[in-house]
Amino acid sequence: MKTRFKLGAAVGGLMALCGAGVSAQELPNTMVWTSYDVGSAGYAEASAIADAFGKEFGTRVRIQPSGSGIGRLQPLLQGRADYAFLATEAFFLSEGAFDFATPEWGPRELRAVAGRPAGITLIAAGDAGIETVADARGKRIAFVAGNPSVNVKCEAILAFGGLTLDDVEVVTFPTYASAMSSMTRNESDATCTTPTTSQLYELAESPRGIHYAPLEADNAEGWEGLLKVLPIMGPSDEDVAAGLEEGEIAKMAAYRYPVITTTVEKSADDVYAFIKALDETYDLYKDGTATMTRWTLEKSGKPAIDVPFHEGAVRYLKEKGIWTEEDDAWNEKRTQRMNALVEAWDSFKSENEGLSEEDFAEAWMARRAEIVAGLN
Repeated sequence: MKTRFKLGAAVGGLMALCGAGVSAQELPNTMVWTSYDVGSAGYAEASAIADAFGKEFGTRVRIQPSGSGIGRLQPLLQGRADYAFLATEAFFLSEGAFDFATPEWGPRELRAVAGRPAGITLIAAGDAGIETVADARGKRIAFVAGNPSVNVKCEAILAFGGLTLDDVEVVTFPTYASAMSSMTRNESDATCTTPTTSQLYELAESPRGIHYAPLEADNAEGWEGLLKVLPIMGPSDEDVAAGLEEGEIAKMAAYRYPVITTTVEKSADDVYAFIKALDETYDLYKDGTATMTRWTLEKSGKPAIDVPFHEGAVRYLKEKGIWTEEDDAWNEKRTQRMNALVEAWDSFKSENEGLSEEDFAEAWMARRAEIVAGLN
C-alpha cells in the first residue's frame, strides 16, 4: 500500500508538472504587437487586451504604434512582431493593391486571428457645412501619408456621394493621429475613420462639434458607387460614436477594425493559445473602450474579414461551436483568391521590370482584376 501510494504520488506529481508545463507554454512570456498610433481606437484596444494578458497570464506585451500601414506590417513580416492590429491594409497587402502594388511589395500571405466589427463614414466638423457626403465637394479632406486603409475607404465613401478625389481638397498629414486631430485644429473639414478614436471625442467637445454624414442602406446608387471602389463593406447602424447621444443611430459602413493578424508561418499551436487567451480574458478587457464588447468571438471570430483565418484560430473556434461549414467554405474561397494572386506575382514582376513605378502599379492592378474575375 505504501509503495502504491508513493507510485501514485509520483505519477500525480509528474502529471501536475506536465500540466503546469503546458499551461506555462500556452502564451510566451513576452510578445510584440504593432498597432495604429497612440490615441487611435486600435492602440487603445490592443493596450486593453495586452493588460488583460499580463494580469491573467503574466505575459508582457510591447506595442509598437505606427501611423502607416507599412509601418505596422514591416515588423510582422520581418519577424520582429508576433501580431499586428491592422485595418484594411491587411486586405490590400494580400492583394498587392494600392500602396502595395510595387515591385518591393506585391501580394503576401497573411492570416487573421479575429477582427472586431467597426463602422466608418465621412466624419466632419460640425461647422463645416457637410450634412451629406455630396456636401463635401470643395471641402478639405484629411488623408494619411502611406495609409491606404484610411485613404481608400475615404475615396469609396466620397463615391457614395458621387464625388471623386478631384472634387475635394485632399490634405495629407504625416501620421494617423495628426490627420484625425486636424479638424479640431481647423486644418481640415472632414476625414474617414472609425468613430471612437480619442481625437474625435476631442472634436465633439470642441467649438467646431462633430457630424456623421449618413450612408443610408437604401441608397442603392450610393452603395453601387462605394463598392466599385472598395468591395469589402456593407451598411451598418452604429450606436457608439464620439458625440453621439444615447439612443441615437449613425448610418455608416461596416468593416473590421482592428484585425488581429499574423503570418502564415505562425504555428497553429501559438495562434490557438492566443485566441484562447483572447477569449478567456474577455471579461477583463471588454470595458476597456465603448466598443470592446464586440470582441466576443461570436462577432470577431466570423467571416467576412480581410484575410483568411489562421488554422490555429479555426481550430479553437470549431471547439467553441462558433465556426460553421459556411465559414469553412468562405475561408477556402478567400485562401484560393489570395494564393492565385501570390502565385501570379513572380511572373508578372519579371515580365514588367522595365516599367515605371506608376505604370507597373497600373499594369498589376489590371492583372489583379483579371485574376479575380477568373475565380469561381
